[in-house]
Amino acid sequence: MAATGTATTTDKGRRIVGTERQSLSKDLVKRYASGESIRALAASTGRSYGFVHRVLTESGVQLRQRGGARRRKKATS
Repeated sequence: MAATGTATTTDKGRRIVGTERQSLSKDLVKRYASGESIRALAASTGRSYGFVHRVLTESGVQLRQRGGARRRKKATS
């Protein structure tokens, strides 16, 4: 999925706090809810997987299970 434009690539390792973090958080939550993966969000923002994961959980987002929508349950016989 394409970036929405509000979350631009940031300097690696630079702390993101205050209103900048709130703005980034809102954008990440919106994009994650629309189906983008944490890895895709991390790549598009220039931040680590852990940072994006932490921002999403701090925002109260219920994270999807591994494998996303492609994962199927095993058939019981």
